Amino acid sequence: MILASLIFALVAALLHVYIFTMESITWTKPATWKRFSLTSQADAETTRSLAYNQGFYNLFLAIGALVGIIAVWAGSPQVGWTLVFSSCGSMLLAALVLAASGRKYLRAAATQGITPLLAVVLGILAVTLR
Repeated sequence: MILASLIFALVAALLHVYIFTMESITWTKPATWKRFSLTSQADAETTRSLAYNQGFYNLFLAIGALVGIIAVWAGSPQVGWTLVFSSCGSMLLAALVLAASGRKYLRAAATQGITPLLAVVLGILAVTLR
C-alpha cells in the first residue's frame, strides 16, 4: 500500500505542476483561458494576476508532495508522510471547495481530487497497518 499511496501522490503532484503551468505561464493563451471557462482575452488579462498566484499555490502543494515522497523513500518516513498527508490533504480539500462552487466544476474537482484522496487513504492504511 505504501507504493500505491506514493504513486497516487506523485500523479497528484504532477497534475498540480501542470495546473501551475496553465495558471502561471500560459494563462493568457486562448487554449488555456477557454479551458477555465473565460470568454475573452480581456477576461484572461484581467484575471492574470489571480491565476498567477493560484498557480504558485498549486506548485507549492506539488513540491510538498514530491519532497514527501522522496523523504519516505530516503528513510525519513515521519517527515515524508507528514508532507504527503499535508500536501495531498490540501489538494483534496481544495477539490472539495471547487466541487462546492457549482455543478459545472464537478468534473474538474474530481480530476483534481481523486488521486490525492487515494494517496491519503492508502497512506493512512499503510501507516496504521504496519
